[in-house]
Amino acid sequence: MTGIKSHELVERALELSRADGCLALVDEDTTANLRWADNALTTNGVTHGRRLTVVATVDGAEGTASGVVAREAVTPADVEELVRAAEAAARAAGPAEDARPLLVGDRVSADFTEGPAATSIDVFRSFAPALGSAFARARAAGQALYGFARHEMSSTYLGTSGGLRLRHDQPTGSLELNAKAGRSSAWAGAATRDFRDIHLDALHTELDERLGWGKRRIDLPAGRYETLVPPSALADLMITMHWSMGARDAVEGRTVFSRPNGASKIGERLARLPLTLRSDPAEPGLESAPFLLTHSSDPDTSVFDNGLPLGPTDWIRDGELANLMTSRHTAALTGLPVRPAGDNLVLSTADQAAAPTLAEMVANTGRGLLLTCLWYIREVDPATLLLTGLTRDGVYLVEDGQVVGEVNNFRFNESPVDLLGRITEAGRTERCLPREWSDWFSRAAMPAVRVPDFNMSSVSKAS
Repeated sequence: MTGIKSHELVERALELSRADGCLALVDEDTTANLRWADNALTTNGVTHGRRLTVVATVDGAEGTASGVVAREAVTPADVEELVRAAEAAARAAGPAEDARPLLVGDRVSADFTEGPAATSIDVFRSFAPALGSAFARARAAGQALYGFARHEMSSTYLGTSGGLRLRHDQPTGSLELNAKAGRSSAWAGAATRDFRDIHLDALHTELDERLGWGKRRIDLPAGRYETLVPPSALADLMITMHWSMGARDAVEGRTVFSRPNGASKIGERLARLPLTLRSDPAEPGLESAPFLLTHSSDPDTSVFDNGLPLGPTDWIRDGELANLMTSRHTAALTGLPVRPAGDNLVLSTADQAAAPTLAEMVANTGRGLLLTCLWYIREVDPATLLLTGLTRDGVYLVEDGQVVGEVNNFRFNESPVDLLGRITEAGRTERCLPREWSDWFSRAAMPAVRVPDFNMSSVSKAS
């Protein structure tokens, strides 16, 4: 992007501001992608985008109002117009309920004045040849491979009128691979920071095995089944639950985490096993911004909190609800600690060395189902966090420790909170790609779990 550097764009917006307070966010994004179908590459390319977000705050007799305006592809000539628009929006707005003083201080990232990080098609240097080999292998086996690989690098620059100058670079990568043979379809996915840890041959071998299982088709009715839920499917359920862990909604009686008379379920046991659900911006392989970056306010997040330092947070600790999400505003309302939402999510048992692999869990199953992934997840009842959705790309029957065939798909009805209390076994935690929510939340590590009575509410015709 020519004309003005990222950090200069921040400084220019702050210099032009006539508001009582101002913060500016510049996002520089590059994305590289590959797509393929029927054992052939179909598209590839790289895109680049820039966005400037200005938050102006105006003090008044009744409180502080805020105005937020964002624009893509900003040039130097656009900055003043955007700043004035944010100020006008603030003056036109009523006092912001979540208003708090913008953060002040002399925190300055060492690389704040450096150019943005970027990705390129070169990120697939080792992956692309492996993909070509996978195409040849699939053709020889009578399979067809479909899927995509995506890598994004986002550099975000934050400046406030109070002196903060912060910058964060966030790499995000994902791979989704589908193999089809006859009526059977199998899916595998992986999340990555740089594609150097993607082992495509191993993923293809996993899909080979599943397509082999699919050669025998077994029809089963709806009902409750002992079910092995793999990390990807569990991640989608736990992410949905995490998004519902707002403290304000809980104390106001609107969620599954509510108790009567303005109380929450903090301190109550949710899982019979000593499971811990946590977020940590320094989690190896799942690193995320160590300070809050947000472009808008919602019930659990406030633009006034931009730059707030983030640390490790246990949401569930040893089976008990430990924290709910708060901004500075909702923490004051609820009397709870300030706990912003995390950008990664890890569920684990304390003794990882003793935790079984998914293969070991299959071997210890008398009769049950093995899922691959879930999709089209929707909320049915916020009071219980009842969800519905469909199974996809492989549900398998296990008998006497062996997978004996592929069964039909189901619609399920489950609450992840209720499900936590029914898990009887948790496996080894591993990084995974949440299939349903990967476009919004891809940094997750989960175990496979055993649920004795997963509710397959009806048979689905989805294939």
